[in-house]
Amino acid sequence: MSGPERATVWVLAGAPGAGKSTVAELLLGRLHPVPAILDKDVLFAGFVGEVQASHRRPPGEREGLWYDVHVKAHEYGGMTAAAAQIRSAGCPVVLVGPFTSAIRSSQEWADWVNALGGEPVRLLWVAVSPRVLRDRIEQRGSVWDLGKLAEWERFVARMQPEVPPPVPHVAIPNDGSPEDLQVQVQVQVQVLVAELGGE
Repeated sequence: MSGPERATVWVLAGAPGAGKSTVAELLLGRLHPVPAILDKDVLFAGFVGEVQASHRRPPGEREGLWYDVHVKAHEYGGMTAAAAQIRSAGCPVVLVGPFTSAIRSSQEWADWVNALGGEPVRLLWVAVSPRVLRDRIEQRGSVWDLGKLAEWERFVARMQPEVPPPVPHVAIPNDGSPEDLQVQVQVQVQVLVAELGGE
């Protein structure tokens, strides 16, 4: 007797502040069965703060070599392992995070898809202009964003918030109104679900 069919992983990626969590909420209301959602900030924000404090790192540090090696690798590793386990039982998963390295390299993307348990994995990339992105980051006033704002040009060059990734994806433009975003998500989800056979 075969096990449950491997469910879809929906990856919501884009720059911090692009609107990924908002898109995730819209996505959840349009998928059946409703997927499990694993949001990097929801899962790890408190833990990351404790790790940084114990190592006397700045509370706004969310970029750079130390963070990548000692924090981000474990955040993404945990999300990947959890998603693979959840979907193996037949439950679809939504992953929410920047996932910058994985979506900017075809080889890293292929390796990550394999680590997630293989296809189907669908990338929804939330696009936003640097101007709108800065406005949103400043408005939310989070201590997590201090490092980004302090080195804004470097942050934009690394995140490429309006440059499409070179891997298969669907772009969700998010420079407009909340109503515009709802329409974008509705249209794209209908197309993707039809391609997947109605999940």
